[in-house]
Amino acid sequence: MTTSKQLDRVETVVLTGLSNREFLERYAAPGRVGLCGGVTLVDRAIARAERHLDDQGRWSYWSHAFLFQGRRHDDHHWVIESDLHVAHKHIRLGVQENRVAKYFDEELYTTLAVLDFGLAEGQVSTLLREGLELVATRARYSLRELVGTLIALRQPQLRAQDNVLARECSFYCSAFVEHLFRKSGIDLTPGRSVKNTTPEDISRTPVPHTTYLLKRQVASSMLSALANRVRQRVRRRVQP
Repeated sequence: MTTSKQLDRVETVVLTGLSNREFLERYAAPGRVGLCGGVTLVDRAIARAERHLDDQGRWSYWSHAFLFQGRRHDDHHWVIESDLHVAHKHIRLGVQENRVAKYFDEELYTTLAVLDFGLAEGQVSTLLREGLELVATRARYSLRELVGTLIALRQPQLRAQDNVLARECSFYCSAFVEHLFRKSGIDLTPGRSVKNTTPEDISRTPVPHTTYLLKRQVASSMLSALANRVRQRVRRRVQP
């Protein structure tokens, strides 16, 4: 693999004392991968399911993965991701572009990481081109494939095989990121099927890179309180 920075090892840089906004403004760049973990029920369910990847059965920090697109003329960083985005009376389900500002909320997104693979300009261009193509063709977010991956997590022999619930032109978050990287000639998760790739798999990639990690210690009681606040927000949104 040819890279602009000639990265030759896996390195983690732990950051403290930064807000989500400060962290992302500092480390977001085109072609880098973002990982996040949160407190919603969906986030916690995914983190719990990924415990099967840990020798000690520990929950993962990561429940979502996305690709940084870069800063636009509006002076905002943007991401390309496959996600379920819920706004007032509006739901977007699939591959989409969003401002990175959605991840500034520290109550919802308690853990963040940015993975820098030191990619060459041509590799970054391929990632963004393939991602925007899936935005344009309205590739769907696949809850069905997510369930298929959860099945494979319990049966490791299935992880290298096609997702048992795979469908055309659909991806959940980490499968979307892995798909883009394989299009650019990089396999982040060797031995795994694209559509059986989890955010935890991406966090453990053996491909040389630097991980910038912003991790806060959040007490379980605080997590419970934040989860209650999230549920209250959701109730208010769905009320007519």
